[in-house]
Amino acid sequence: MKKRYFTSESVTEGHPDKICDQISDAILDKHLLDDPYAKCAIECMVTGNCLFIAGEVTSDAEVDIEGVARRVISDIGYIDPELGFSDQCEIQLRVQKQAPALNKNASAERPGAGDQGIMFGYACDDTEEYLPLPIYFAHQLAKRLAHIRKTGIMPLLRPDGKTQVTVNWRDEEIHIDNIVIAAQHSPDISQ
Repeated sequence: MKKRYFTSESVTEGHPDKICDQISDAILDKHLLDDPYAKCAIECMVTGNCLFIAGEVTSDAEVDIEGVARRVISDIGYIDPELGFSDQCEIQLRVQKQAPALNKNASAERPGAGDQGIMFGYACDDTEEYLPLPIYFAHQLAKRLAHIRKTGIMPLLRPDGKTQVTVNWRDEEIHIDNIVIAAQHSPDISQ
């Protein structure tokens, strides 16, 4: 019997990696809204109650980067400083004009920040979304975890969470081998 295992992980909107992605995306979106030719290379890092925002931007837009970041953090649900991270966190900004050499690499004919690499992935027919089953299931569980937190079904949950699904293909049959759901929660929840 031939076995093949594949594990995928998905994180909720309150996970530090996802927080950073959402902030970087929101900063880019705001620049592009006000300047469709903006070129942004923004990275974020969260540690403790501090957010670092760094990168390079070429844009005519005047963007309140700190304000955008605080709105994203608040929208995620980090509004209570008691959680250890909140929309009242310290923010360190290190955003500067994009280097002329990088800016020269991007144009109307070659849009982008000027220093992109090539990313790749693949589509498969495991699901309607063309995603492999393990990541599809992990995403669905992460979405449900966020839903039950936001709707108050489980009010003691907090924004950070992670799901992991392992699928085992035995010959041509598909079996869910393992599911892990980790959720940040109030210390008042018992085992």
